Amino acid sequence: MATAHFSTQILRPIPPVCGSFRRVTTTGLPSTSPSPPTIIFKTRKELNPRIQKLKWARKLSLVEQSIPPKPTVDVEGLVSFLYDDLPHLFDDRGIDRTAYDEQASVSIALGQAGPYEITTRWTMVMKFMLLPWKPELVFTGTSVMGINPNNGKFCSHVDFWDSIENNEYFSLEGLWDVFRQLRIYKTPVLETPRYQILKRTANYEVRKYAPFIVVETNGDKLAGSSGFNDVAGYIFGKNSTAEKIPMTTPVFTQALDPESSDVSIQIVLPLEKDISCLPDPSQETVSLRKVEGGIAAALKFSGKPTDDVVREKQKALRSSLIKDGLKPKVGCLLARYNDPGRTWSFTMRNEVLIWLEEFSLD
Repeated sequence: MATAHFSTQILRPIPPVCGSFRRVTTTGLPSTSPSPPTIIFKTRKELNPRIQKLKWARKLSLVEQSIPPKPTVDVEGLVSFLYDDLPHLFDDRGIDRTAYDEQASVSIALGQAGPYEITTRWTMVMKFMLLPWKPELVFTGTSVMGINPNNGKFCSHVDFWDSIENNEYFSLEGLWDVFRQLRIYKTPVLETPRYQILKRTANYEVRKYAPFIVVETNGDKLAGSSGFNDVAGYIFGKNSTAEKIPMTTPVFTQALDPESSDVSIQIVLPLEKDISCLPDPSQETVSLRKVEGGIAAALKFSGKPTDDVVREKQKALRSSLIKDGLKPKVGCLLARYNDPGRTWSFTMRNEVLIWLEEFSLD
C-alpha cells in the first residue's frame, strides 16, 4: 500500500497527514490504485457558486494575462489525461508534471481561477498510520483545474471539501473534521456489502450500494435481537442441504415504517452466492431476498445501540438530509458490525442508513 504524499502543487484546506492510500470504490475489497475521478469541463459562467466566494485561491500569473480570442485547447485530451494521471497522485508513480505549467510564478491572490477550468469530483480514503488502530480518513470534494489557454497546460489546482464550509488554505474546521475521524471503531475483518462513497458531509455519507442477498426473518424492535438466532441458524447449517455459509457483517435490522413496528432482522450472504443456487431455509419464518441496492445515506456512531439512541440518530440523519434538499425514503436500517458480548461499547461500529429517492452530484 503506497504511502500518501500530498503534492506541493495542490492547495489543501489543511496540512497533509501521514497515511497510506487505497481505492475507495467498494468497502472490504481494497485495491492498489485509486478510482478514476469524475471529470466535468466547465467555463467560468458554469462554476459552482461556492467557488465565487473563494477567499484564498491559488493561481498563476499567466492566468492574469490577456486571453487570445480563439484559444486552441485540447480539452478532451486534457480530460483523458486526468483520468489516467490523477489516480497516481498518492502512489509511488506520482503525477506527470510535464502537463503542468512550470514557467509561471506562483502567487496567492483573491478571486477565482481563469476562465478555462476542468472540474473533477473525487473520493479519497487514507489510513492514518501514526495511530495503532490506523483509522480511515474519508474525504470527498471537487477540484478545479485551471487551464492556461496559451500552452494548453494546467496552471492552477484548487480543492473544495464537501465536509467543511471554510475551504481556506488552513482551516480549523478542516482540522476538526480530520480529528473527528481519528476515533476508534472496531470493524471485523469480514465480507460486507459493496458500496461506493459518493459524498461525505460533516454529518453523513452518501453511498451507492451494489445488489446483495440477505437471509431475514421478523424482529420485534429496531434495536432488538429477536430473530437473530433464526437467521444465524441458516448460515450455520439449518437449511435444506445443511450447508455452512461464511459469516459476514453487518447485521441489518430494517424498519419499514416510521413507528418501527414492522421490523425484520437480516444477515448478508457472501457476494459470490446466487440466490437461485442457495439452499432453502429449514424454518418457514426465514426467507431469502435480493436487495437491489441503490443510494443510501449513512450516519456512523459508537456505543450500545439502544432503541432511544437509534431513534435519535435516525431523526438526526433524516433532518440533515431534508435540510440538504435530499429525499429520504420511509423507514431506516440499523447496521451493527460487532459482537456486543465481545466488544467494548465505545469501540462498537454502528450505522443508521436511510435509502434515498434520488441523488445527483451535479
